[in-house]
Amino acid sequence: MIGKEILHKMKEKVGLGSSPDCGKGKSKISKHITHGFHLVKGKSHHDMEDYVVAQFKEVDDNELGLFAIFDGHLSHVIPDYLRSHLFDNILKEPDFWTQPKNAMRRAYCITDTTILEKAGDLGKGGSTAVTAILINCQKLVVANVGDSRAVICKNGVAKQLSVDHEPSMEREEIENRGGFVSNFPGDVPRVDGQLAVARAFGDKSLKEHLSSEPDVAMEMIDDDTDCIILASDGLWKVMSNQEAVDAVKNIKDALSAAKRLTEEALNRKSSDDISCVVVKFQ
Repeated sequence: MIGKEILHKMKEKVGLGSSPDCGKGKSKISKHITHGFHLVKGKSHHDMEDYVVAQFKEVDDNELGLFAIFDGHLSHVIPDYLRSHLFDNILKEPDFWTQPKNAMRRAYCITDTTILEKAGDLGKGGSTAVTAILINCQKLVVANVGDSRAVICKNGVAKQLSVDHEPSMEREEIENRGGFVSNFPGDVPRVDGQLAVARAFGDKSLKEHLSSEPDVAMEMIDDDTDCIILASDGLWKVMSNQEAVDAVKNIKDALSAAKRLTEEALNRKSSDDISCVVVKFQ
């Protein structure tokens, strides 16, 4: 029993995976910068398919905050693979420190190629991803494929840093690749009538019609920065960006803030898996 408790605490400290379902940590460079994460399984009958990374890591005399949400579909294997490999692949890129946006684009591509090559082992599912790297508490680089989202709050105002890759917005590109977008079956546009996002890792059977090219953005952290929120679409389906930042602006503890967001999404009847990372700067 004691061994299990120690293991749980160790996992919580590192902040990895869909188990445990919450955790927190802080920067060594700036004691004001803290993070917390919380995951809640949805009402579906499959296993939890959201995975989280939230940790500060020292690399070559620099400090990196590594934060991510991986939201799987038809699979918990692909998001788990991304949790273990995507940041390593980004940091291996030789120009990460000089051209972080290019490094993230290339690493996303390399990682997806590997996932497709290993489809025999990893299965036919896929995953969205939103990753945020905080470099020395000064520069934030965000990349995403799919509909998990990153939002920054400055002076109380929410600003979306990622792009929701909805099939209806990318219909032309999907059709140019030989695919189609259909609302049937169901009530949302889907690639080939199957997948409700236009970009994702994996999904070998749809890959000819599906992109894994990330959108990448950079934002400088200044004294006006209040927080960053990363969350899966289980939150964003029921809350606007501004509602999310308003819900946590007066909560100092980052873990309490992340829990507040998941609870609010449940109150608003979200039935999907909900995962959330909050980084507080004040």
